[in-house]
Amino acid sequence: MGYHLIDPNDLEAKPDRPSEMRYVSEAVGMERMGLRIYHVEPGEEIPLSGLHYHDEQEEAFYVIDGVLSVETPEKVYHVDRGQFFVAEPESPHRAYNDADADSDVRVLGLGAPPVNDGHTYEE
Repeated sequence: MGYHLIDPNDLEAKPDRPSEMRYVSEAVGMERMGLRIYHVEPGEEIPLSGLHYHDEQEEAFYVIDGVLSVETPEKVYHVDRGQFFVAEPESPHRAYNDADADSDVRVLGLGAPPVNDGHTYEE
């Protein structure tokens, strides 16, 4: 058995990302699910940038604070604190904090399997 107590503030933010991202799953060696915490300032996106989709990965965003905007080809969703947004494989999406937002957004991101299978979506 293995147990871990993690304070995300103790983790280094990943460099070269459009918003602050800390990998909880990497810190503890999780192999079946990606688990990340995001701090997204107004005008920033959650990686990946732009509309994209995943071949296999199911992705979920849980909003801890603020309002997360998620663009899809059909509409823009506004995900309030305490709500989840879930994107199934092959479903294009772009998650971001509106440029004119009054506050930052804190989001818990989950993806399974934890594969790097994101592709830019072109209409």
